[in-house]
Amino acid sequence: MRKGNAMAWEFTFLDWLQGFHTPVLTRIMEAVTFLGEAGWFWILLGIVLLCTRKYRFCGAAILAALLLDLVLANMLLKPLVARDRPCWINREVELLVRVPRDYSFPSGHTMASFAAASALFLTWRKAGIWALLLGALMGISRLYFYVHFPTDVLAGVILGIFCGAAGVWIMKKTRQTKLGNKYL
Repeated sequence: MRKGNAMAWEFTFLDWLQGFHTPVLTRIMEAVTFLGEAGWFWILLGIVLLCTRKYRFCGAAILAALLLDLVLANMLLKPLVARDRPCWINREVELLVRVPRDYSFPSGHTMASFAAASALFLTWRKAGIWALLLGALMGISRLYFYVHFPTDVLAGVILGIFCGAAGVWIMKKTRQTKLGNKYL
């Protein structure tokens, strides 16, 4: 097993976290991590909100944030950094989820969750608080399942918040246009 010095504390943390596995907690984490698969939950939420006049701006901001997230995380950072996942390096840990095929940095589940949740928080605070809590659980679930390093999740949180704020900013600028003012 290859563990670099820079990653030693991350493996120590992930290995420590393995001691908290229980059947009930694993079921909960499976459900949480499932919500983050391909961002389907956040995309659906954005579309549903987009279809309602009262929350249209909020839905548009979520979808803009998720689009920025897709480009930044999946098209730029993951291939550029090309960081192996902890489960690829330490094959001794029994995985309770399928082995992801893409690179580890940043955590896509966490980044998409925080992109959507931040956009939601900035446009609809009450719902946004719940979404941020779900985003935090999403990041924890990725550590729980040994598929991301803590720094992958931390980067996902920070970059996701950036994408969420940028999505809201883009929609505010769009709303200032004649067409945007009519529909948003």
